[in-house]
Amino acid sequence: MFSKIKNCATAKEIWEKLTQIYEGNDETKENKLTVAQQKYEVIKMKDGETMAEFDERFRTVVIELNSLGKEYSNRELALKVMRALPKEWDVKTMAMRESKDLNKLELHDLFANLKAYEFELETRSEAGPSTSQPTKALAATTAEPCSPSTSKSANQLSDDAMSLLVKKFENQRKQTYCGPAEV
Repeated sequence: MFSKIKNCATAKEIWEKLTQIYEGNDETKENKLTVAQQKYEVIKMKDGETMAEFDERFRTVVIELNSLGKEYSNRELALKVMRALPKEWDVKTMAMRESKDLNKLELHDLFANLKAYEFELETRSEAGPSTSQPTKALAATTAEPCSPSTSKSANQLSDDAMSLLVKKFENQRKQTYCGPAEV
């Protein structure tokens, strides 16, 4: 290394030489930026990956982009993380979009919230299989008789329960912000 900078007369020349050696020229920087942006665009949480692992992988890409001069707003980063999560996280991300100001939501706060939710899910799954309250309530109010030939699949019940939950959440939100609905 010394041989590459020994002919430099000033600290500025040394710095410029080292920068060129380690960062490359403008074309190299542009190529690195393109590759980093492609990583950012296609990043998804992998099957079996924990939120902590995904957090580390996502931050690595963001830090690389920042070092290359590309920065994203809090909102852009939060939305990207939420879109990168598997479908099972849709309920949580939808609730966060409704309840949080994404412009002010810092990346570390977002991941802390998601990690807490992941922990809660793991704790519940360790407690044993049980049907969630919304699914039980929906099953109890279903007009169809529960025979094997006519009963809904677990996925259909789950989707119906999700719809019911979203409707109740929306009604609660309207009551909270707009006052009780006049009937």
